[in-house]
Amino acid sequence: MDFTFSEEQQAAAEAAAGVFADVAPDGVPSPADTTGAVADDFDRALWARLADADLLSLLLDEAYGGAGLDAIALCLVLRESAKVLARVPLLESSAAAATVQAYGGEELRSALLTRAGRGDLVLTVAAHGRTGHDPAELAVTARRDGDRWVLDGVQTAVPWAHNADLVVVPAHTDADRTVLALVTPDREGVVLAEQISTTGERLGELRLDSVPIARVDVIDADGAWEWLRDLLTVGTCALALGLGTAVLRMTGEYTSRREQFGFPVATFQAVAVQAADRYIDLRAMEATLWQAAWRIASGASGPLPAAADLAVAKIWAAEGVRRVVQTAQHLHGGFGADTEYPLHRYHAWAKHLELSLGPAAAHEEALGDLLAAHPLG
Repeated sequence: MDFTFSEEQQAAAEAAAGVFADVAPDGVPSPADTTGAVADDFDRALWARLADADLLSLLLDEAYGGAGLDAIALCLVLRESAKVLARVPLLESSAAAATVQAYGGEELRSALLTRAGRGDLVLTVAAHGRTGHDPAELAVTARRDGDRWVLDGVQTAVPWAHNADLVVVPAHTDADRTVLALVTPDREGVVLAEQISTTGERLGELRLDSVPIARVDVIDADGAWEWLRDLLTVGTCALALGLGTAVLRMTGEYTSRREQFGFPVATFQAVAVQAADRYIDLRAMEATLWQAAWRIASGASGPLPAAADLAVAKIWAAEGVRRVVQTAQHLHGGFGADTEYPLHRYHAWAKHLELSLGPAAAHEEALGDLLAAHPLG
């Protein structure tokens, strides 16, 4: 295990930092200013800049205009995006395209991947099941009907569903297998209802009523959904790390400027201890993230399956990002609740990331099951 990043991975992170340098977090639409969605679309201008910097095709092979990099490179870019609350479907579209490349047929790859890498085609993933607490692959059924598949069911909280060109939907078959269907949101039999995240962004409840899907648009290879879910999970952990890093830096700068009794509050022991605890959280989030990303990227074996490392990373990401923003809110005092100051936006985004793809408790349960099935020692 080597956490030294390659030159290509570092170059991707530097390119991302350059693109995101122009994004102002206090300009991100605030959920405190409206009862509905903060915007009708994601940041298309930023999306175009990411495409121009070749950051939408990181995981794609050169044949599709990509860089052929791995999950670690994607996580480095996602970490930078979360520092500024970038409103783009970078994780979902990148993970979906990578899954099509790894598991899809040649016809599907040829039709989608080059366009996705250029940013001309936006993909998202229905990964939260019917309620957000049940397995996503069990929320929709898929049955064969001649040379096509037919989908029925409901997926909740689909990110960017109202703006994506295709939604990757996991579905359960009669043979107890999971397939991935690529669904256009405006096709017959699909109903897309609006839901609002804690971030104020539009989510979609995707209802499928006997929706026919061409065979070419369905990925039925074993392991495709598990690989996609793992990539989404580790990417969510990277977003949490980036957000937490930005919030702790913001807190350090504020407490160094804010004075009481003639001294910066950062010099007070009670403040310094709380900030130090949150720094330890971030380092634990970082270590577990890169361990999980390395397992995905390398395919290396270990005493436990890679799913265990992913569970540990998501536990730390969920708990750590929550503690970081709560401490930041406390140390900022009333100033942290000012809607003209960006901290409340980070707080809202942190809550969304904490619960995305399962809260810490769900992953603790999964980790317990893995430990029971694979006793150590």
